[in-house]
Amino acid sequence: MSSSTSRRSFLRQAAAFSSLGAAGPLGLSLATMGQASAQSAGGGYQALVCIFLNGGNDSYNTVLATDTDSWGHYVNHRDPHSRDATDSSTSIALLRPGTAANPAAAAGSPERLGGVRPIAHSGRSVHAGRQFALHPALVRSQQLYDSNRLAVMANVGPLMRPTTKANYAQDSFAKPAKLFSHNDQQSTWMSFSPEGASEGWGGRIGDLLMSGNGSGASADIIKRSFTCITPGNASTWLSGRSVRQYPVGLASIPGLGNNQHVLGNADLYTAVKSVMNASTSSNLFTQAHQQVVTRAIQASNLMAGALPASALAPWGTSGASSVWNDPMLKYTNTSGTQATNGLALQLQMIARIIDANRQGSFGIRRQVFMVNLGSFDTHASQNTEHNERMLQLDHALAYFDSVMGAMPGGDMRSQVTTFTASDFGRSFTNNGDGTDHGWGAHHLIMGGAVQGGEVYGTFPQYSTADANGVFASLDQLGNGALLPTTSVDQYAYTLGKWMGVSPTDLASILPNLHNFDASAHNVGFMG
Repeated sequence: MSSSTSRRSFLRQAAAFSSLGAAGPLGLSLATMGQASAQSAGGGYQALVCIFLNGGNDSYNTVLATDTDSWGHYVNHRDPHSRDATDSSTSIALLRPGTAANPAAAAGSPERLGGVRPIAHSGRSVHAGRQFALHPALVRSQQLYDSNRLAVMANVGPLMRPTTKANYAQDSFAKPAKLFSHNDQQSTWMSFSPEGASEGWGGRIGDLLMSGNGSGASADIIKRSFTCITPGNASTWLSGRSVRQYPVGLASIPGLGNNQHVLGNADLYTAVKSVMNASTSSNLFTQAHQQVVTRAIQASNLMAGALPASALAPWGTSGASSVWNDPMLKYTNTSGTQATNGLALQLQMIARIIDANRQGSFGIRRQVFMVNLGSFDTHASQNTEHNERMLQLDHALAYFDSVMGAMPGGDMRSQVTTFTASDFGRSFTNNGDGTDHGWGAHHLIMGGAVQGGEVYGTFPQYSTADANGVFASLDQLGNGALLPTTSVDQYAYTLGKWMGVSPTDLASILPNLHNFDASAHNVGFMG
């Protein structure tokens, strides 16, 4: 670590300790105070929302190249009948743009879905002659793209340094550890290390910006615990060195008892809270536990007190008996019936928390959120399973865009940026009824500050494997898995810079960034 970096780290820790007063070491260990950032979080409110697609999203069927050459290779590997009429494998090749949907075809089948949805691009030289499209289910995502509020980041994945296909074949060349492993690559995406890492780049961004949340008063120490929040599964990505993720429920804020009652009794709640708050021991460990509990209760009560009801516009339907019965949170599934969208439900909670910041006058200027959508490990039943996930993603993105545009305090779409991430992409080849693990993948970024209507990075060239299974494309490895051309470090840098983190501080939390040309650190999809 350089002396300047060490000095900045020391100053941040010193600022954190001084603002906590007598509770310094204990308060810091509880992660209720952030490090002072080397830069202030100027301007108004901003938030990042990560949608993690658990299981490894098949990006080959999410964003497609549809120019004649690309399409030929795509069909060769996704529709086995195109090369061998006797092959009994199920085709997972989507249909050409403009192909009419056949409502009589099997649910989830390419014929039932109809053609892929074309998206325009500016004709950057790297994409000259290329044509692109989205999965047929991404109807509203296509509209967001056309409205310049959604962009595509092509072929991004974990990289130690720029890597060619020849480099990949060299055992001595540095590559991310344990490629193609679910748990390890989820962790690597989130933290740049395989399974077992304790902090992620979302949490580290929170570390750098949390000191700007609130004005330094003692009550703000509790408010700063709302910097990194998840209504989904806890993850490495949201954990920093000081900040710890704050988990909430899908519909309410967990706390002691229920609505300030324990076993339905308000007096019992008061008694239990009094016992937990009482200083009954000189033992430092007992005191530490009591302070943890006390601050947890304070945080819960503070957030729950400001959280607006779920059945309110713009995020909910007036009169809805519960979030599970709210028509705004339902999507039309592959079978054609209405079902509650768990991803939209998580995003509803985020919208309510963002408004709680306004209603409660919390003074929070930077927040980082994470939500999850699972079941992307489509080794089998690709057509129905992947279509189901795309329907959920499409509905949730459109729902959240609409909600952010109609927030009670005004349109917040330019202040909230939502992006996708996943374990990895998947194979180009058809394994009989699905796809296998890959590496690089395409992702979506949505928001009013996004320079939408464009495909960023370098979209891969497709090829057809020879008799030995070797792909001629320099972008495709075994089974056609994509070799990333943009690193997660660059993806994170672009998002972090928009949040107001300085390039110097971003370099300190993105371990491989220095291996990439400085002119390419910012990929360009944020305004």
